This record gives sequence, structure tokens and C-alpha cells, in this order.
Amino acid sequence: MTQTDMGAYDAPSRSELQAAGLDPELYNEDQLPTTAEERTWTWVSIAALWIGMVVCIPTYMLASYLIGAGMNWSQAVLTILVANAIVLIPMVLVGHAGAKYGIPFPVLLRSSFGPIGAKIPAVARGIVACGWFGIQTWVGGSAIYVILNTLTGGMFTADVLPVLGINLTQFLCFLAFWGLHLYFIKHGTESIRWLETWSAPFLLAMGFALLGWAWVKAGGFGPMLSTPSQFDPGQPQEGKFWMVFWPSLTGMIGYWATLALNIPDFTRHARSQRDQFIGQLIGLPIPMALFAFISAAVTSATVVIYGEPIWDPIQLSERMGGFGIIIALVALIIATLTTNLAANVVAPAHGFANLAPNKINLRRGGYITAGIGLAMFPWLLINHIVSLLIAYSALLGPIAGVMLADYYLLRGTRLKVTDLFRRGGIYEGANGTNWAGVLALVIGILPNIPGFLAAVGVTSGTSPFFASVYTYAWFVGLFVAGIAYLILSKAMNR
Repeated sequence: MTQTDMGAYDAPSRSELQAAGLDPELYNEDQLPTTAEERTWTWVSIAALWIGMVVCIPTYMLASYLIGAGMNWSQAVLTILVANAIVLIPMVLVGHAGAKYGIPFPVLLRSSFGPIGAKIPAVARGIVACGWFGIQTWVGGSAIYVILNTLTGGMFTADVLPVLGINLTQFLCFLAFWGLHLYFIKHGTESIRWLETWSAPFLLAMGFALLGWAWVKAGGFGPMLSTPSQFDPGQPQEGKFWMVFWPSLTGMIGYWATLALNIPDFTRHARSQRDQFIGQLIGLPIPMALFAFISAAVTSATVVIYGEPIWDPIQLSERMGGFGIIIALVALIIATLTTNLAANVVAPAHGFANLAPNKINLRRGGYITAGIGLAMFPWLLINHIVSLLIAYSALLGPIAGVMLADYYLLRGTRLKVTDLFRRGGIYEGANGTNWAGVLALVIGILPNIPGFLAAVGVTSGTSPFFASVYTYAWFVGLFVAGIAYLILSKAMNR
């Protein structure tokens, strides 16, 4: 074992694991604890990982949803900053297990759900990521499509294809960007780290360059940031700020709620707890708020420059014209690729591999992710981003609640790593399933179901109580599931 600052690295060696008699159906080489030699990620690597994920088109557009709901730029940026400061807490807490034991997310789930039961939350997390993988891939393909039409004078516009609802060139650009992901899936996690580390400074520079362009064109920050809040006295939504703030906060938390679960997939490569903590502290809340500010300021500037707000950076690049459009869109393609690989490939790849570790490794899990993302028609999903954010926060919050309650309150961060890889150990439960975890997950989801059904139009409405509960979906799910897990674990004599 290797000692690190801010906590010991407590994973057994590979030889110790093999000697313990591991179940071949519960592991492959990609899921075994990382060795000391494989723990090379510094806080700079982890911060760069986050910057690479933060700088992308959907993140850029988050502020647009808030301002469209009535906030001014400062309220929107503050909401995003608070949301990411909140989600940073479970991010660091769950990440502790990865840095301490070197295990990925699906293996950590076995502690609270059992070796077989862990497949349920792992696949649930994976399906959510597949949807986002498809959406991000569609966004990147759209940037390629715009570049082609810019270079050829609009040569590639055509009628839409039946069933697909997009034209042939759009679909081919989507496939081209989709194929680019396969290269990095093939070459594994280290290739993703390399891409994130080298792209982060470039992406930050492009963000500030865009802000500088807007500042010059609009004549300073005064005109750029003058749009008032719709909640101010005399405005259309006077006094209704908190009615908008809370569901917006939940949605913004939901944006990274996925990573709050599978962050061990990355922190297992960290050199120490200090590296994972500082890297996340620097890499997540501040860059998110900064990018939201750039988004709000640039969009406000487009009102002055073009006479209308342009939130979509791809559309903005088209309006900018000249060679600058190529540079801007290349930056957007790189930004989308870095986000998609880290946030939406690694987690589902591990999750699908966990279904049959002896048959599916990390690479094959990545290919499955790419295939499902392709089949989900992401150009249709992208029109429902806000409702998706709240809906899957209602699913992922309970998973986080069970994991945190198990790791910190029930086990005091102490895990028997060898038993995570074999049947019949202390995590076996009933035939491989810890029903305390599974039932707590269901209990955590239940309060949000009436609000979800009303939100998606399955029912005509719901009571004010359940509508309010759904407003805080992530918080409700996390706390209800965590408390239920502790009660059920005690009742079942675990």
C-alpha cells in the first residue's frame, strides 16, 4: 500500500487480490483497483478535466434558460455558482472513495447495493449518460455542418430525410463526429486525460477571446449587461424570483448530478486526496460561473450588435462571418469532444462493463455507449434539456444518497476491497443483492413521481405539495433515500 496526504491509499495489490480468490464474473482488468504506478493525476490534471467538461455548448446555454425565465445576468451567474458549489460537496465526498481505494463507480456501488444489485443503479446512470452523449455528439456534428456550409456557400442544405427529421449532410456530420469519439474510446482513459490537459488552456483562451470580441463590438460592458431582472419592481414577474430560483437551482444541480456519482472513475487515478479535492474545487464552481458570465455577457452584446439575442454559439458563429467562424467552430468542436468523452463515455462504459465484466471491458462498454447514443435520436432530445435535467436529478439524487449514507455513515469510509470482487463476502446481501439499497432507491424516487408525470404531460397535474417536492427533486431524493437506507440497513441487521 502507498500512503498519500489527506488519507491513505488502502487498495490491496493485484497479487493480494488474486490470492483472495476473486470471482471472474465480477471483474476485469479495467475494474481492479488502480496501482500506485497508475495514480498519476495531479490536481492540475483534475482541474483541467473539469475545465474541459465545463466549456461546452450546453453549459454555455444554461444561462440562457435562466435569463429566459426572467433573471438578469448576475442572478443567473449566482444561481449557477451556488448550484455548482452544492454539487461539489457530493462530488468530493464520493470522489474520496475513488482516491482511497482506486475503484470505479460500479464497484463502489457493490458496497451499498450488492454485487448483483449494483447493476441496477450502474445501468440507470449509464442510460442517462447515453442520452447526453447523443445530445453532445449532435451539437458537435452541427458545428461541422455549419463549417461545411460556410466553406461552400451553403452547398449542403437539403430536404430532411423521412423518419430522421434531419437532412443527409447533417446526419453524416453527426456520424463523423460520432466516429471521432471511437478513436478515444479505443485508446482509453489516459488518452482522454491527455486531450483534457492540452485543450483546457485553449478553451479558456477562446472564451475570453469571445468576450473581448463582444466587448469591442458592443462598446463596453455597460450596454452588454444592462438587461434588467424581470422580478424587479414594475417588471412583469415582480416578486416571483424564488418561484423561479428553486426549480432552476435543482436543474443546474442536475446538470452535474451524473458526475457526482461516477467521479470515482477519475479520482481513482489521483495521486492523493489533496489532488482530487483541490482539482475539483478549482475546476468546477468557478469555471462554471465564469463561463455562465461569458455566455450572459456575449448574448446581451448580440442584442446591441445584431438587434436580437443569440444564445446558440453555433448560430452566433454563423453571424460573425469571415475566417473567425472557422476558429470559433473548431473551438466548439474541441469543447464538445472533451466534455462528451469525460462526462458521457467513461461512466456508462464502466456501467455496461459491470453487467458482465468477464465479457465486456471498458473499451467495449464505450462502444455500447456510442451505439445507444446514436439510436436515441439526440436531435429530438435536445429540445427538452431543462425538463431532462430535473427529471434525471430525481433519479440520480437517491443513488447519491444511498452511496453517501453507506460509505460515510454506515461504514465510516472503511471498505473490504477484496469482498467487492467476490460473491459470498460481506456485501453479498440476499443472493448478491442488498435489498436495503434497492428499496431505499425506490423510496427516494417515489416522492418525485407525481411531479415528474405532471411535468412530462402524462397526467393533467398534481397537488401543490408534490409539485413543490418535484421542485427540489435532487435534494428530496438524496435525503429520503439516504435516511431510508440507514433505517432499512439496521432493520435488516446488516
